[in-house]
Amino acid sequence: MTSSKNPPSNAQAETLTGAKALVAQLEGYGVEYVFGLCGHTNIAVLDALGRSGIKFIIHRHEQAAAHAADGYARASGKPGVLLTHVGPGMINAATGVFTAALDSVPLIVIAGDVPSYYYGRHPHQETNLHNNASQADIYRPFVKRAWNVERVEDLFRFTERAFWTATSGRPGAVLLNVPMDIFSRAVPTGVDTAPALPVSTSTQTLDDRTAQDIAELLVSAQRPLIYVGGGLRKSQGRDALISLAEHLDIPIAHSLMGKGLISDDHPLVMGMTGFWGLKMSNDYARSADVVLALATRFAETDSSSWMDEYTWQMPPTKLIHVDIDPDEIGRNYPVEIGAVADVNDAAIAIDAAVKRLAPKGVSRPELRAKIAEVRSQLWAGTKERGLSDQFPLRPERILADLLETLPSDAILVTDVGWNKNGVAQCYKLPEDGRFITPGGASTMGFGPAAALGVQIAQPDKTVVALIGDGGMSAQLPAVPTGVEQGTPVIWVVMNNRAHGTIADLMYSNYGNNYGTVFHDASGDGYSPDFAAYARSCGADGYSVTSPDEFRVALAKAISARRPALIDVPMVNEPVPTPGHWNINDIYQGRFL
Repeated sequence: MTSSKNPPSNAQAETLTGAKALVAQLEGYGVEYVFGLCGHTNIAVLDALGRSGIKFIIHRHEQAAAHAADGYARASGKPGVLLTHVGPGMINAATGVFTAALDSVPLIVIAGDVPSYYYGRHPHQETNLHNNASQADIYRPFVKRAWNVERVEDLFRFTERAFWTATSGRPGAVLLNVPMDIFSRAVPTGVDTAPALPVSTSTQTLDDRTAQDIAELLVSAQRPLIYVGGGLRKSQGRDALISLAEHLDIPIAHSLMGKGLISDDHPLVMGMTGFWGLKMSNDYARSADVVLALATRFAETDSSSWMDEYTWQMPPTKLIHVDIDPDEIGRNYPVEIGAVADVNDAAIAIDAAVKRLAPKGVSRPELRAKIAEVRSQLWAGTKERGLSDQFPLRPERILADLLETLPSDAILVTDVGWNKNGVAQCYKLPEDGRFITPGGASTMGFGPAAALGVQIAQPDKTVVALIGDGGMSAQLPAVPTGVEQGTPVIWVVMNNRAHGTIADLMYSNYGNNYGTVFHDASGDGYSPDFAAYARSCGADGYSVTSPDEFRVALAKAISARRPALIDVPMVNEPVPTPGHWNINDIYQGRFL
């Protein structure tokens, strides 16, 4: 409903304000969607968006909006844009922005702030208990850069800087913090409101000498290993890495974020390392004499808490670490060769240098045979457990039915728990499929809303949000947003009526699961009726009551191309953990 009270004058309507010029600048940068939530500090921007070709995706919670913008960026390859309100609005979004930042996702956050001339007077929702108008400080520990816009003349230059910073080098999240009066101020004549983004960008390349040094180490190695993180995103880089691996018969292991970058079917892929990794991967990593690591942080869970006896031993293993971010090189392990470079370009350079040095290549048929044997056993074991008619369903049964029913190019967006760690470990992702997960922050509640952004970016794909009941409960607002936007996301709730991973962790260390399992007032296990909730929002809702119903419901949801939620009762059993996580030692009183 619109009000006729105090309609804007013609002069107001014709004035070029900061908000209008900002939206025109976003259009010029190719922005098609802005995700967010309204507030009194940003409605001037919303008014300008409503008169533009950009679509605003309205959300019911700022964290959901941030995850959706993040998912859109991951699936589209374009930066996500998030619009938030002052104080509680931008603070609500912080978890989602933090998630994007840790996974190197380009995200531009535009946050309205209190009027610039009321700083320190406690205007409505100001963040100022210890410092005036200091809400930008909340984001500074995890964004690449935060700008406080103090003049309308600076808004457009800072916006150009924000897009450049978010997308260049190691991508990440940035913040534009804008007092609300800046949006409504007239832009002075002569101000450049559309500074151009650089036409082309130049990434740090690997010099010939370093490529040659790396090639010499790899060619002379007896047990080399390639370890891939999440930054190898260009097809040319992946093709070069595969070519390099095949030329020298070097096995490939990957981090959680590297899942799917090289096909699970490739004969040199060993799988994930670390706590939720695979025994073969951990054993080979520990005994490798040279490791070529590309775009990885060697995170704790991927490295078995950096304890030498479980995954990595560096030294004596010689580490070649290539990353676009110099801060990551040598952070957790000493390097033999550290190279600051775009890993996609580096893979091409290393492949060429290796072939010049060893044109005939190397053959390791026994190693290939061993990988094939172990991987075949992994897939067969998962498939066998997935045949179980136990009800509630075993998690492997849910994964097996997904794999059998989904189109091969479906996109799996996971939350945390079995849906993340189990998929990364034992789900044979089809070559044209994709796996999107919150790796760095491991954020519960990522999946429901991130899947919306993924679907908006890839409207013709089947997008499945694979989530636990805890994650679904954390982001119920994703469902009505999906209905409003007409996005045919399928939310599959692996419902064990618990924060299952933590419940398992607590039980194994303390013998009880107090505070981790959901109960009603009488002490019986409890879960909301998620399917009924979905139907109440206008989505399709399916409650699975027998082993075969999940596959039937999933097929119906895929065919219908409507927002749908499938509630699947699941037994609570832990993901196998071949590696090590030091928190178990801490619980038992054993400290480093």
